[in-house]
Amino acid sequence: MKKIILKIEGMTCSACSNALEKHLNRKPGIIDASVNLVLGQALICYEDDLTLEDLKEYVNSSGYKYAGIFDEKSENKKDNNKIYLILLGILMLIIMAISMGHMFFPIIDMHKYPLGYSLCLAILTIPYLIYGKDIIINGFKNLKNKTPNMDTLVMMGVLTSFIYSLVNLILILLGNHHLVTNLYFEAVCMIILFIKLGRYIDKNSKEKTKEAIKELVTVTPSKALRKLDNTEEEITIDEVKVGDILIVKPGMKVAVDGQIVKGTAHFDETFITGESLPVKKSKGQNIVAGSINYDGTVLYKAQKIGPKSTISEMVHLVLEASNSKMPIAKIADKVSSYFVPTIMIIAFLTFVGYLIFGYPFNRALIHLVTVLLVACPCALGLATPLAVVVSIGNAYKKGILVKSSETLEIASLVDTIVFDKTGTLTYGNLKVSHVFNYSKYSKEELLNIVSAIEAKSSHPISKAFKDYQKEKLEVKSYQEISGVGLSAKINKNNYYLGNSKILKDIKNNHQEDEDKLSKEGNSLIYVVENKQIIGLIGIKDVLRKEAKETIAKLKEYGIKVVMLTGDNQKTAQMVGKELQIDEIVANCLPKEKTEYINRQKALGQKIVMVGDGINDAPSLTSADIGISFQNSTDIATNSANVIITNDKLDNILNFILIGKRTLRNIKQNLFWTFFYNILMLPLAIGLFAPWGLEISPMLASGAMMLSSLCVVFNALRLKKD
Repeated sequence: MKKIILKIEGMTCSACSNALEKHLNRKPGIIDASVNLVLGQALICYEDDLTLEDLKEYVNSSGYKYAGIFDEKSENKKDNNKIYLILLGILMLIIMAISMGHMFFPIIDMHKYPLGYSLCLAILTIPYLIYGKDIIINGFKNLKNKTPNMDTLVMMGVLTSFIYSLVNLILILLGNHHLVTNLYFEAVCMIILFIKLGRYIDKNSKEKTKEAIKELVTVTPSKALRKLDNTEEEITIDEVKVGDILIVKPGMKVAVDGQIVKGTAHFDETFITGESLPVKKSKGQNIVAGSINYDGTVLYKAQKIGPKSTISEMVHLVLEASNSKMPIAKIADKVSSYFVPTIMIIAFLTFVGYLIFGYPFNRALIHLVTVLLVACPCALGLATPLAVVVSIGNAYKKGILVKSSETLEIASLVDTIVFDKTGTLTYGNLKVSHVFNYSKYSKEELLNIVSAIEAKSSHPISKAFKDYQKEKLEVKSYQEISGVGLSAKINKNNYYLGNSKILKDIKNNHQEDEDKLSKEGNSLIYVVENKQIIGLIGIKDVLRKEAKETIAKLKEYGIKVVMLTGDNQKTAQMVGKELQIDEIVANCLPKEKTEYINRQKALGQKIVMVGDGINDAPSLTSADIGISFQNSTDIATNSANVIITNDKLDNILNFILIGKRTLRNIKQNLFWTFFYNILMLPLAIGLFAPWGLEISPMLASGAMMLSSLCVVFNALRLKKD
């Protein structure tokens, strides 16, 4: 058995990916095929006797296009759609001015110059047909494969309008100038332009997932230092073998997963655990590829390389989650498989019925075209995207960037929100949380002294003091005391900064203050001046100011709040208790976060995951909706479906409420779309003709436009929310 990932072009909706998946799984030699709409790829397990040419033929015969073997390192093709959309948008204004000018100020008078008017519109339609040829071709192929989708609906509307207009154009050229009012070229242009605009927006959001995978791969360095007897050599990652002894110096990244054989250092593993504090590692302990060595030179034995490494496992998790099927298909795609054949059957029966009852061919054709025009999918195609575009605009004004329409649909059903702790419920940076001042100095002066000394240090805790140095002090005799702290001299005074070990020969009368800060989860820094304790400072990652209120409001709406964190149980419980979180799970690795989310999804819960780090990428992708922040890591923002651009946690609730209003508006739009069809189809067929109630293709086209306007105005009501 072999496995391969193929790039696929031409898929535009969930119906496309489902159709291709079914098509491939029916082919001989294919054991299993899973199609990923977001990444535009198909993961295929197949028998050894099949060739790449066979797989290519299978894909192409389905109506979609084989585009080579998938490679996450390959660059994306340049997309010119933005330029085309702008140019065709401008051209659309000219077309509308010509076709509707007779109502206001005619540019080309259709009655005086019918030939010029008709030919002008026909020629201007050609660029739109060329631009939308992929939709027309896919619509035919999907109809042929008995899997009609949105392309089939659009194809029917476009070709019906175009062919009918083309026939009338020929008749006008033959002298029937009165048929000039029976041209619908502008409808062809408008449908194609709207659909392609929606596809362009959708494609951009899908590309973010590919970028996420690329950036995840780049977390690890491209080179490593290997120890050779008494020397060292620089090698590429591909040259590293299991069992090699590698060196990681201060400031360097760990090249591969391994076990320390010599040395001690602090490692930043934020991208794996989410923990903001560096972790001290020594002989016998494991270190992870991509983690940063802050201090000390360490020798370690390479253990996991290539696909077995922790980073590779995270890449696999992101891909696996991306391949999972969305629980909610787009409403328009659901109804299209019934709507298209139903309209085709009605149109055909209408045409045949008129011929059977002795009506002339022209009369039968007019009713056939009228039925297809009156049921044109323009309103159906606009029902969802228009509501989504308005809602996405509203969300962006509030500081919420929504990447896809499916995200808004799912938001209305969310019942559980899972938060990471570090950088999500907290700010993700160490800050001074409390200062006990026992000195003659003011609080600002004390912090100025401490920050001047800490500025000499490369330890992560020193970053907590970077904003407190108001006056430049000359620091002399600076020294780092391993496992204890720092010592220095300022203005003839000797200072020591560090944990309680620096108080070895000093009486400590501040144990009660120390216990208080420890219970609150602080890292402690004693400040000693000339063997006198002059201060005790607590350092920790503090909660976001709006976290408590946001969680309280989410619970008011009946949403369960969960915290998954790589931090220790004590700190997690303390944060959870303060925020009144429903469920707390500590010591979570990325894989365990993903497993928790998948278990809850299996129970039928709709999950939102909120995170900001590389370690959150798999769970952000696994959740029904992933939410991250603008200042988060690139991998987190690219893996997420929603980005909070103004860093306000309460926008999570705003996003869910926008989602609920959007889905309600979409349902209203669809109701009016189908109500219009139910109302107009009998008139188009001619059932009420004996009573003088029937419509022409021109009126059908006008009614179609009115149904679209109804949808547009209803969607615009969302702007008031």
